[in-house]
Amino acid sequence: MRITEIRELAVPLSGNVANALVDFSAHTVSLVAVVSDVIRNGTPVTGVAFNSIGRFAQSGILGDRMIPRVLAAAPDTLVDEAGRLDPARILACLLRDEKPGGHGDRAAAAAAVELACWDLLAKLDDEPAHRTIARHVDHRPADAAVPVYAAGGYYYPGDHGDHVAALRAELTGYLRLGYDAVKIKIGGASEDTDLARLDAAVDVLGDGTRVAVDANGRFDRDTALNWAQRLGPYRLRWFEEPGDPLDFDVTAALAATYPGPVATGENLFSAADVVNLMRYGGMRADVDIVQMDAGLSYGLTEYLRMLRIIEEHGHHRRQAFPHGGHLINLHIAMGLGLGGCESYPGVFAPFGGYSPGCVLADGMIRPSDAPGFGLEEKPELRDWLRRLMGD
Repeated sequence: MRITEIRELAVPLSGNVANALVDFSAHTVSLVAVVSDVIRNGTPVTGVAFNSIGRFAQSGILGDRMIPRVLAAAPDTLVDEAGRLDPARILACLLRDEKPGGHGDRAAAAAAVELACWDLLAKLDDEPAHRTIARHVDHRPADAAVPVYAAGGYYYPGDHGDHVAALRAELTGYLRLGYDAVKIKIGGASEDTDLARLDAAVDVLGDGTRVAVDANGRFDRDTALNWAQRLGPYRLRWFEEPGDPLDFDVTAALAATYPGPVATGENLFSAADVVNLMRYGGMRADVDIVQMDAGLSYGLTEYLRMLRIIEEHGHHRRQAFPHGGHLINLHIAMGLGLGGCESYPGVFAPFGGYSPGCVLADGMIRPSDAPGFGLEEKPELRDWLRRLMGD
């Protein structure tokens, strides 16, 4: 088996939402296809993936450096002993001659290709990706649903209406869809406004343990600790990314004083970063939440290294809730037995949220039986996939 072609397309996100620091209206995502020489029904079997949501497309890195390396490699260097495509060997090829460190867009670029290889492997076996992933790590294939929460409560630039009423309506809609937990943003408005929004969220959900808040790295140490005092009585699901993701002093200070779970990790792009989080971030085993995202950190191969590191430091993989509310991370959470996943219902199209074949009820979600990650089942993605493949 060999790879005959790798294609990439920069796809814009639709919608106009923001968190405390970032307006997502100009963001793009790299949609990637890895085409094999295996022909079924007259068509090459092709793996499809993307680099996750919340950064930008990496067209230059992929087109100028990474894709040419893979296409120029001897085919037998990219497969395992059984002749099957090996995502770890693909990743090593993508990173040939790259110096250690400097994780960032390079990590997300490599992830898009590496994850597309997992989609390809699952399609070759005619099974959902979570089963392929589970078998790879000798984990019992997961066929049950996994916990999911709705990540919403964003700010809408230019909207000067009743923010609290709009948030109530949004969260009530999530409950009707079958979610039973939510996450909302803080730090992008005045403290009084954000607390009013939080009060509304807790009122709609009925319990603070069903509501998480996310500051997206906005706060300095003193502001984060002040917020921790304000949030303590709510007994929230978790307090996410209070400060800069690499300022482990902020995370450690919060973990030392805040009684509830602290969540972080979505902007850590390598196993080395996770080692430093475990060493210096004050993360509490059986309490705090880690949110690394394979789509932003070199793919599933590196994500598995990250999981091993947190487990070596006494954390259970059920404390892992990957960032990125989309189909790829649903399959990863299911295949690896993680704590659950998030969802972006109604935002970050065409990538956010799940396909119509996914079953959502009582805060649990199960993917369809479509082979691979099932991206072809997302109606919003179909036109983009056709453009990617030139059909």
